[in-house]
Amino acid sequence: MRHSQLLVPTVKETPAEAEVISHKLMLRAGMIRKVAAGIYTYLPIGLRVIQKVSQIVREEMNRAGAQEILMPAVVPAELWRESGRWDLYGKELLRLKDRHDRDFCFGPTHEEVVTDVVRKEVRSYRQLPVNLYQIQTKFRDERRPRFGLMRGREFIMKDAYSFHRDEADAEREYGVMVETYKRIFTRCGLTFRAVEADTGTIGGSFSHEFMVLAETGEDEIASCGSCDYAANVEKAESRHHGLPVGWAAAAASSPGQPSRETARPVEAVPTPGKKSVEEVAGTLGVDPRRLIKTLIVLADGEPVAVLIRGDHDLNEVKLGRVLGCQAVVMADAAVTERVTAAPVGFAGPVGLSGVRIVADRLVEGMVNAVAGGNAADTHFVNVNPGRDFTVSLYADLNRVRAGDRCPRCETGALRIDRGIEVGHVFKLGTKYSEAMGAAFLDEEGKGRPFVMGCYGIGVGRTAAAAVEQNNDADGIVWPLPLAPFSVLVLPLNVRHEATRMAAEEIYRGLLARGIDTLIDDRDERAGGKFKDADLIGIPFRVVIGEKGLAEGMVEIKERRTGTVHRVPRDEAIPRVVSMIQ
Repeated sequence: MRHSQLLVPTVKETPAEAEVISHKLMLRAGMIRKVAAGIYTYLPIGLRVIQKVSQIVREEMNRAGAQEILMPAVVPAELWRESGRWDLYGKELLRLKDRHDRDFCFGPTHEEVVTDVVRKEVRSYRQLPVNLYQIQTKFRDERRPRFGLMRGREFIMKDAYSFHRDEADAEREYGVMVETYKRIFTRCGLTFRAVEADTGTIGGSFSHEFMVLAETGEDEIASCGSCDYAANVEKAESRHHGLPVGWAAAAASSPGQPSRETARPVEAVPTPGKKSVEEVAGTLGVDPRRLIKTLIVLADGEPVAVLIRGDHDLNEVKLGRVLGCQAVVMADAAVTERVTAAPVGFAGPVGLSGVRIVADRLVEGMVNAVAGGNAADTHFVNVNPGRDFTVSLYADLNRVRAGDRCPRCETGALRIDRGIEVGHVFKLGTKYSEAMGAAFLDEEGKGRPFVMGCYGIGVGRTAAAAVEQNNDADGIVWPLPLAPFSVLVLPLNVRHEATRMAAEEIYRGLLARGIDTLIDDRDERAGGKFKDADLIGIPFRVVIGEKGLAEGMVEIKERRTGTVHRVPRDEAIPRVVSMIQ
């Protein structure tokens, strides 16, 4: 490809709308342009990257035995009503009507459509298993689209769906897809982790996310340094430090060790103006682990009191899963005061009525704890679960922190990294097949629902994540498999005939050897060409200048390391080929 014929509208200044590095650099490098909030046009080199990702995905999915199909983007509401998601999915589902006033949606995911296909075409266990995938445009009407391709409303996704006769075969295919995803992201040249994750609105029994590690990632990942445990913080568990032994002791008892204290009578103490855990602990001279935080949340609109140990934070995703609700939000001050009869900061479980109380498991073993007094400027000391208040449900509700002990091994400690979700695999079970009456006949001629799996990859997001992980002060540093071009041939002065002829010779020679090559044949200053080259991030650059050419030499520069190789002109092509292959 010739740069003079290529639409690459690079810009020097960072667009004001861009927040994260991938958004900034993809706009500056002329890869994407905004059409509307969260909706982008892929310009030529941006689309080339998308195609590189798609091809790797396609090759590995085919290798794993999956079959490519293409389902419609616009889906009739009837299918979504069958699954029950038409009313449950929320405002992210873009609903529309046709000219006959019939309801449709722009598919954000395609479980309903593919289940409809399979229930009509697959009748017998002999036709199983089957894994169908597509690479297609989706739409989710995000409340706050941001970060360019990282969280857009319209996006390109690979989604696959597998159908099985039983749980064992579904789990086998789940494992196949996990390994397939590892190959895909390894081939993309990315540093990633597969982590346990919440199933979210897709549903199912368990899932894994594939996270590209990057400081700018939206998600937090907890992982163990001593074993292979890794999970999204939304789902992560840990073995927690125990409670201090004694009222003011600093040392913690071993996890799970019963307290040696004797329960004492509850006593109200004044804590004027002290609302936070730190303020109350400091005033009373106690360890924050002695406190019970009482949080009022709205679970699908209903108030719930949630108890968390003072040194921990509530994990709202875990709470939503435990309560089986769609949305968990913190109650505002007015709701909190109505439920507890106390200002924010003084809520507590003692004497609380008319509201369900749930608690983190660590609260269950607390003895002589501190809690809000449900009255202004008042806290209770010597509060004991079971004796002074009743909890309807104990569960793991806290958010893990760096340093917490690993839940899988005895010795490891958790670390927290940031990551970008680029892939997600789910074991759906029979959620959709049962709801939609999708069944097959087994060996005995009995109808049984398909056991399903679901496997997604954000194609555009993978490209953006690659930029987040691979950049420097000058621009993008593409992994070779995803780069829009592998090599840039850059003649410093195209008006100099010998320079131009040598560049053309090298360019044609690389193309003949199947190397994806761009020649910068623009009549521009060398400095501007270099800046564009670094910004776009092509892995290898062959520079041809008058002085070097007079000595029979050209330069090959590696974008990632900055290493420059000065080689004879006649050796330039084989050297580049050897560096790439």
